[in-house]
Amino acid sequence: MSYFVTGTDTGVGKTLVSCALLHAFSARGKRVAGFKPVAAGCDDDDHNEDAKLLRAASTVQATYGQINPYCFHRPIAPHLAARHAGVNIEFPRIMASYRELAGQADEVIVEGAGGFCVPLNDRQTSADLARQLGLPVILVVGMRLGCLNHALLTMHAIAHYQLECAGWVANVLDAGMPALQENIQALRERIAAPLLGVIPCQPQPDARAAVAHLNLEMLEIKETDG
Repeated sequence: MSYFVTGTDTGVGKTLVSCALLHAFSARGKRVAGFKPVAAGCDDDDHNEDAKLLRAASTVQATYGQINPYCFHRPIAPHLAARHAGVNIEFPRIMASYRELAGQADEVIVEGAGGFCVPLNDRQTSADLARQLGLPVILVVGMRLGCLNHALLTMHAIAHYQLECAGWVANVLDAGMPALQENIQALRERIAAPLLGVIPCQPQPDARAAVAHLNLEMLEIKETDG
């Protein structure tokens, strides 16, 4: 079983949750691989920090290019970063890399770029990629002011693309967020998918520490049923 991790926005903790999932499944004896199809913002070695973290959390041997087939220097919207680089993001290349990883791993955690509907090229979005991959979606909700609207709109988009939401994670970005628990409860009442965990605010995000705040029993039940 593999999953597509998306978020309510950029910078809401998709990499944190993706790496935590990789560590959690690895601890259960699974061969795991992280996959970042498209990344905008890379270092002088043409490597993206999020993709490097996913690779480090993986247990299968994979090249950086397999983990992250498209990486662009400018930290802007992916389709714009690609345009500035003179590159067109093509889904067949992404799918080929995904199949290579899926052939080696029991679980592939695919981390999307930005929010669910961010454009990847002139015609296709991250949502189109999720649909082509056909994977259950895990939604990371960045808990801060405005998150209810972002979360519910993203859930509507996931349903529009006829994809299953396997669960959602509340990642607390603002330690002082007013009515935090009430906001989490409001989402529990409105999102049919299970809440997989609440990750407290971390000044320095730690994926291994985040594992303790995730309850993957619902995912395991879905995998068994599937």
